[in-house]
Parts: sequence; C-alpha cells; structure tokens
Amino acid sequence: MSEHVHALQQALQRLISKPFGTLLSSLVIAIALTLPALGYVLVDNLASLARGLTGRPEISVFLKLEVSGAATQAVEQRLRSMPQIAGLRFVARDVALKQLAAKGGFADVAGALRDNPLPDAFILDPRDDSPASVKALQSQLSKMPEVALVQLDAEWVERLAAIVALARTASVVLAILLGTALIIVTFNTIRLQILTQRHEISVKLLLGATRNYVRRPFLYFGLLQGLLGGLLAWGLVAALVAVLAPQIAALAQRYSIVLSLSGPLPWQAAALLIFAALLGLLGAALSVSRHIHDGLVD
Repeated sequence: MSEHVHALQQALQRLISKPFGTLLSSLVIAIALTLPALGYVLVDNLASLARGLTGRPEISVFLKLEVSGAATQAVEQRLRSMPQIAGLRFVARDVALKQLAAKGGFADVAGALRDNPLPDAFILDPRDDSPASVKALQSQLSKMPEVALVQLDAEWVERLAAIVALARTASVVLAILLGTALIIVTFNTIRLQILTQRHEISVKLLLGATRNYVRRPFLYFGLLQGLLGGLLAWGLVAALVAVLAPQIAALAQRYSIVLSLSGPLPWQAAALLIFAALLGLLGAALSVSRHIHDGLVD
C-alpha cells in the first residue's frame, strides 16, 4: 500500500512540476472527449422526448371530400362494428379547419379560403397495438371505398426513435475513435517522460528495482492526467449545455414541442470521468510496456 501511495505522490509531483504542459495535455483530452460527450447528452435528451411522446398508436382515417353525410355515418357504424377497434372519435372537416387555424397560426390563411380543403376524419384507437396488428388494420381500412388516406400517427415517433438509436451509435463510434487518439497522446507523453528519465530508470532496474516499482508512477500519471482531462471535459459539456439550452428550447417551441435541455446527469459525468481515466491508464500501460524492459529502457 505504501508503494502505491509513494507512486501516486510521484505522479502528482510530475503533474504539478509542469503546470503548463499538464494543462495543455489535459485540454487536448478534454476537447477530444467533449464532442462525443456533448453528442451523447443531446441524444439522451432527445431520447427522453421520444419516450415521453410514445404512447398507444392512433390511426387517422381521412375520408374523400365527395363523401356525403349519410355515407359518413355508414362508415362510422362500420368502424364501430369492427372488433379490432377499441374506440373512435369523429373530427368534422369544419372543426379540423378551426383547430388548424387556432393551433397552427394559420387564421388569416383559413379565413381567406373559399372552400374547406380538409376532409372529415375518424381517429381510431386499435384494440391490439402490436405493430403487425396495427399494420394489418391500416391495410384493411385503406381498402374502404370512402377512405382517401389512412395514417398511423405513431409512425413519426418510430422514426424519431430510429434517429435517436442511430445518433447514439454514432456517438459511441466517435467516442471510440477519439478515445484511440487519446491513448496515442498519452502513449507519447509517457514515452517522452521515460526517455527523459531513462538513465535514472536504468540505474533503478540495475540496482534491483522491480519493473512494477518503476512503472507504477507512470501508470498513475496517465490515470491522473486522463482524470483531469475528464474533469475539464465535464466542465466544457456543462458550459455548452447551458449556452445551447435556451436556443434549443426556443427552436423546439416554434414546433410546439416542449424540450428542456439538461445534463450532464451525475451518472453521465461519472461515466465520463471513469472513461477518461481508463484511457489515460491504458495509454500509459502500453507506453511503459513498450519502453521499459528488465534492466533496459528503449
């Protein structure tokens, strides 16, 4: 235990002895980690939005414009008799136009129209919301002669979920690529330290010091440098989220979407710090394994 404490003290002294170089190396790590970390935070917020919007799918059945009132009532009776439908509500074309004018901000446009271009519609709640059953019901409804269009209202939520999954995968791939670059940075940093102290290390090895004793301070150095880079990356991500949050909220509001950007969450910050520390440790381990041998320093 005392050997680890001594090695940790040596690593801290090396970090403190060259504050400017330590800061630059840590900033390189932080900047490289900020991009995938910020991407993951944004994707996680988007995923929360998708989860909040996901519910039971609804099917919108739009009738043809020439369908008469009597035919519309006949369609309603037929829909109510279908066992696949748990419930429905009728949206008259005039009501739909008023809703569009009120919610979409198209009051002037709606008032200027001579004829109502919107059709009558039914909003259906399927009894079985499994994808296969909903698709089958959608296909069956499309074959009705009075129907112009059948739309599954949950399709855009499914597309959003697919986009979120793709973006999450892209963030992970980006983190792996940049993490590899950070391992190389740490590898070269430790390599330069070993070359600077090669005579001291060779003497220690010749006097009987074990490889673990010689390697340990360099491993702790890589660990601490990665951890410091992770702390800086966490600060950068938090600052960027604070700057972007009001702009993203204002943009979402234009589309009638309530989106409050938050993060990084405590578990995300902890994961970022652990990831950065492990990258630094791995880079240091590869470097000392490559450049320090029994009694030799490459």
